[in-house]
Amino acid sequence: MNSVSDEKIVDKIIKKVGGSSLIAILQELQFHYNYLPEQVLGLLSKKLEVPLSKIFSLTTFYQSFSLKPRGKNLVKVCLGTACHVKSGDNLLEKAKRDLNLSDEDMTTKDLGFTVEKVRCLGCCSLAPVVLINKDTYGSMTQEKMSKVLKKYI
Repeated sequence: MNSVSDEKIVDKIIKKVGGSSLIAILQELQFHYNYLPEQVLGLLSKKLEVPLSKIFSLTTFYQSFSLKPRGKNLVKVCLGTACHVKSGDNLLEKAKRDLNLSDEDMTTKDLGFTVEKVRCLGCCSLAPVVLINKDTYGSMTQEKMSKVLKKYI
């Protein structure tokens, strides 16, 4: 990363969002980088005069933020009650198998995909549910999972 271009990006986002909404700034930064690089958070801390510890406490509290690089395609497998009862765990394992992911690595080496388990996507009547980027897939099966993932390759 280039610290000069990072500084311009941070300045642009602060100007766009305003300096008082730290969460909104973090969301914009994550949208830009697809995760929150530590060096960028350090710049943000200095620019807003907010302790880095406060920024890290927010980024680690909210599950939507990531401090590690994520794939271009974000696959969220719901494991809330309704999806769990309808074998959401099997969908998670199927996605990991199809993408050659281990239990430790949830992002493909080429940064094409990141698989995350989530507790609820808010559409329980469609259980089990998978969200890929902004696309919702309900009544998902392992067979459908393989076909859907191929759309994003």
